[in-house]
Amino acid sequence: MTRAPRPADPSGTPLPPPVQRALYRANGGDADGFADCFAHDGTVNDWGREFRGRAEIRGWSEAEFTGKQVTLEVTGARTEGPTTTVSARVGGNGFNGPSDFAFTVDDDRITLMRITG
Repeated sequence: MTRAPRPADPSGTPLPPPVQRALYRANGGDADGFADCFAHDGTVNDWGREFRGRAEIRGWSEAEFTGKQVTLEVTGARTEGPTTTVSARVGGNGFNGPSDFAFTVDDDRITLMRITG
């Protein structure tokens, strides 16, 4: 499997390390590594559908994210408190187009990734 380059905000704004790791692992098709970026009780909110805990996140990712060969090209980011919202062009064999991902981080793990648009 070919690894995608490490995602970065083109404006030069640094992404929090857990967010950068999650994007890198997603781009690399690594469902286990992606899930491991989350706290044990972390959550993915995919347009209202919630997947809680690493096992559920891994299952969601394999079915709908990394398993669809997702690619995320970061186009912008902004941070407010513990939440960093990443705008990206999404490609792969699932949804394609612009989307926003709001990541809430606590220490070195993601507690919530909310797909917002």
